[in-house]
Amino acid sequence: MTFQVGEKVVYPNHGVGTVENISSRSFGTQQERFYLLRLAPSSMTVMVPFSHVGDLGLRKVTKCSEITRVLTYLSAGRPCCPQDWKDRFKENSDKMRGGSLLEIAEVFKALVIIQTSKPLSFREKKMLERARSMLILETSVAKSVSEPEAIALIAKALAKCNLPMPAAL
Repeated sequence: MTFQVGEKVVYPNHGVGTVENISSRSFGTQQERFYLLRLAPSSMTVMVPFSHVGDLGLRKVTKCSEITRVLTYLSAGRPCCPQDWKDRFKENSDKMRGGSLLEIAEVFKALVIIQTSKPLSFREKKMLERARSMLILETSVAKSVSEPEAIALIAKALAKCNLPMPAAL
């Protein structure tokens, strides 16, 4: 998969970023090309070698039709998840690394459900915040709306199954 300078991309587990530059570096006799990404939430820059784009799961921003599917998922029913927090955390970590917006929404919704009945562990609170942030940012970019409008869309979807929109930490 190739990207252009200025294009918005998703770096799994970190969120939406912009391709700022494409450059080459040499390592000994090897020449490698890199994408220089600026990640939106933290303004952090990351260099991603062309040869590792697939391994890292770097992808284009989700299409609007997929956002509709994600919002439908958030508004319907309640998923079941492992009771043991260690199993749940491992499963959720794998989903967050996978990078699919639907998987991020699954983690987000599951943690919101758990949070309504008991306090989350510190690590799960951090994961919920990261999933929340990634969901809001990608929804905002994909639908070309402001972040507050994206929050309102997600909150409306959650409200359909009586779940609160968690506040930012």
